[in-house]
Amino acid sequence: MFYHYCGVKVFYQFKNHPSSCPVILLHGWGVDSQIFKSVWQAFPERSFLCIDFPPFGRSQKKLENFSIFTYAGLLMSLCEHLHLEKCDILAHSFGGRIASIFASIKCSFVRSCIFVSSAGLKPRRNLKYFYKIYKYKILKKFGRSTLNLGSKDYQLLDENMKKIFNSIVNEDLAPYFKSVKCKSLIVWGEKDTETPLYMAKKLHRYIKNSTLEVIKDAGHFCFLTNALSFNKIIGKFWEESE
Repeated sequence: MFYHYCGVKVFYQFKNHPSSCPVILLHGWGVDSQIFKSVWQAFPERSFLCIDFPPFGRSQKKLENFSIFTYAGLLMSLCEHLHLEKCDILAHSFGGRIASIFASIKCSFVRSCIFVSSAGLKPRRNLKYFYKIYKYKILKKFGRSTLNLGSKDYQLLDENMKKIFNSIVNEDLAPYFKSVKCKSLIVWGEKDTETPLYMAKKLHRYIKNSTLEVIKDAGHFCFLTNALSFNKIIGKFWEESE
C-alpha cells in the first residue's frame, strides 16, 4: 500500500497480520524493509509494520528538501493515518536516527524500542578524517574530480540526495536519545566498523531505561549474520516487556 506525505509516495505493508499495536521496522540507509524478513518470519505471532523510507524500496525515488525530521514526521503521520494505538519499534542504523526523534516525542505511544547498531551520534574524528575533508575542499576549489571521495553510500547518490544525506549524517541526535523514556534494548555487533561499539556504550548511558547486548564477532548487520542469536535476544526482551 502507499501513503502520500509531503508530495512523496511511501510504500508500507503489514507482515503476518495487521494490528493496532505492531512492531514498526525502521531500516537502514540504502536498503528497504525486506531486509527484516528473517525477523518477521521468526515471530509469526507478532504484527510488523514495514515501511520503505524514500528513496528506497518501492517508495518514490526523487526527493527534495528532506531531513531526518521529515522522516520522523512521515512516521508520525503514517501512524495517525493507520489509527495505531501503541507500537514497539525495531530500528537499524539510519532507522535508529528516526526512532530517537519519534520515541522522544511520542513517549506515551512507544511501548518499547530496540536500537540495532544505531546511527545518530557524532563519531570520533581522527587525523585521517580531517585530511580527507581538506583534500575534498582543495580538489573542489580547483575543479578537480571528487567522485572517489566519501563513503560508497555517498558516491552512489545524485547531487540532491547528497545534500539530504549530508544534512542527515551531520545532525547530532544525542539530545533525542537522552529523552527516550520507554524501555529500550541496544543490540550491537562486537566488530561493527560502521557504528563502532563505543557508540553503543554511549547510547546505553544516554537512554536511562536501556539494556545493552553485544553479539560476539558480529558486524553492522548482526540481525542478518547472527540471526539466531539476535532473534533470541529480542524475543526475550519482548516477553519481558509485555
